[in-house]
Amino acid sequence: MKLKTTIASTVILVTLMGSCTHQQSAYTPEGKHFTNELLNRMTPVKDQGDSQTCWIYAMLAAIETEHLAWGDSVNLSPYYIEKMIEQEQACPTTKRGEPTTLISMIEKYGICGYDAMRKITTPVPKWVFMLGAQYTPQEFARSVCKPGEYIALMSNSRLPYFQEAELDMPDNWTHERYLNIPMDSLLVKTERAVRNHHGVCWEDESHAMAIVGLAHDEDGERYFIMKNSWGDQGPHNGLEYYPFSRFNQETVAVEMTREAYEP
Repeated sequence: MKLKTTIASTVILVTLMGSCTHQQSAYTPEGKHFTNELLNRMTPVKDQGDSQTCWIYAMLAAIETEHLAWGDSVNLSPYYIEKMIEQEQACPTTKRGEPTTLISMIEKYGICGYDAMRKITTPVPKWVFMLGAQYTPQEFARSVCKPGEYIALMSNSRLPYFQEAELDMPDNWTHERYLNIPMDSLLVKTERAVRNHHGVCWEDESHAMAIVGLAHDEDGERYFIMKNSWGDQGPHNGLEYYPFSRFNQETVAVEMTREAYEP
């Protein structure tokens, strides 16, 4: 749920410990017919298995969609980051984290392509080969996600708007700071970013996904199309249809490029 003054902090912290692993979809309403208004380019849906690393998959998916919109094909390995964070003393044994944590870990450890590391047991590559060139993972990361390129947004009515604050939850073990804006503004900014083909990452209190499109149903209700990380199963091949109305109640944070936020 959105962090509201009516919700006690202790209740919020308990809720945040929920699982982001495979479960029957709690996002797409049943019995609805959806019409896609916009579906941005994306890499194939991946499967996080029984890991708690949806934040890695979601933020990488948003970065991939951002690059695909530029005509730059990038498919990134979540297993590289999952392996590298084992070096972080603050990382919990569950390996849970925030999408902004992914950005910090890319800046620190770099990243590699999906073909170079397709599972957690694959040795971490020392080099990344792309278009005939050779890079270190850190060098490659700077072309994928520039320092300061992404902005993290939240809506917490208990804090001053249009100021940055640390997102107060256990998963934020890298102590990332978020710009706090009103929820109606967050919805508008998110829809505009998606409509302009930017990659966007979204999270509630237990799961994170990339937003890749917009849709409506037969009653005119509007939806974000989200790319999940539970494999390409289900009626929508791994995509979820998430109502705008739930966005206002359940969104904890959204990540997008600063270009998308400030067009």
